[in-house]
Amino acid sequence: MIFKGICQLQAASVKATSLLRRKGLAACRLPLVAYLAALFSFTSISLFQFKNYREASFAFPERITGICGLNGRGKTNLLDALHYLCFTRSYFSKSDAASVLEGAQGFRIAGRVQRDEHLHELACVLRPPVATGAARKEFSVDGEPYERFSHHIGKYPCVFIAPDDVQIITGGSEERRRFLDTLLSQLGAPYLQHLMDYNKVLQQRNSYLKVLAENRSADTGLLDVYDLQLAGHGSYVFEQRARFLQKLLPLVNGFYERIAGSHENIGLVYESALLHTGLAELLRQRRDKDLLLQRTTQGIHRDELAISLRGLPFKATASQGQRKSLLFALKLAEFELLKEAKGFAPVLLLDDVFEKLDEQRMYNLLHWVCVQNTGQIFITDTHRERLESALVEMHQAYHIIEL
Repeated sequence: MIFKGICQLQAASVKATSLLRRKGLAACRLPLVAYLAALFSFTSISLFQFKNYREASFAFPERITGICGLNGRGKTNLLDALHYLCFTRSYFSKSDAASVLEGAQGFRIAGRVQRDEHLHELACVLRPPVATGAARKEFSVDGEPYERFSHHIGKYPCVFIAPDDVQIITGGSEERRRFLDTLLSQLGAPYLQHLMDYNKVLQQRNSYLKVLAENRSADTGLLDVYDLQLAGHGSYVFEQRARFLQKLLPLVNGFYERIAGSHENIGLVYESALLHTGLAELLRQRRDKDLLLQRTTQGIHRDELAISLRGLPFKATASQGQRKSLLFALKLAEFELLKEAKGFAPVLLLDDVFEKLDEQRMYNLLHWVCVQNTGQIFITDTHRERLESALVEMHQAYHIIEL
């Protein structure tokens, strides 16, 4: 088997234990040959000066990988390295410098990926600053560097579920917009490009509004240009979000019912001023107010995804268990939509999920991701025995990495 053979070649440098439960392999939805052909999966990764790793390598010989160890050993950091290779950036920080080992000046992440029956080498390198220059990041596939990192987004999709993701539900509207934008950016390059262009023009418009206020200028000709550009990019993003949410709601309700074990009416409503008035007209109507406040008060950057439970605001009425169930339902709906669009399952990264769900909800979640799903899964836990016990109950082959 090519997949397993590749990993065995690297086994000598990997501190890991492979624990196989072969009796459950018949429960897999695809035979191994079809699994290898259809799956996007990591076969190995190497880290140099990345977060708490001075230098380390890991192989992933099974579809399901459990990562165990005490807090501070690097479980989450290993997942974040995988996220870097999918998104060219950290899941947790906007600054690449925050991912450099303390005392070092750069890092390197390299991963071997199997997709479409071919092996690919992904590499992300943050090079140390030269003289007074800033650190420089490079990203390549099979040795070919990207001119624009955005061209990589969506080619190797992944879904990350971390403890702080509950902010999607309990936090401000920007958290829910970020969830939508991350998913839609993986689904299509045009969406990401329009979103990036919108944010760039928005920043330029806001800066110009401040200049007009400081100079007490009445020359607003440049605002007309900015408004035209914002309207074009913003209208595209708005239309994609509105269309996408029609698919998302039934999936979220379905996954919520599986995880929670009960049917509860979850509502997702897209709230946007663009539902009633075009963005160009909104900008024209609000220009005087924007000039007074020195910022753009209307646009897709103000949109909200309102969540309700039985018709009432979710944040105000939901229990902790209901919040956790909804978080996983949102993320698994993201997973399912990516799988449908790409034709293969994204990699699923589950960080510290055992601390967030009760036993029954945990079983429901693991049964779907491990048994009904055919994609690659990484799960972290501080308690090896607990993780192994849960995986054995799924009757699937798995691999344990102990840090």
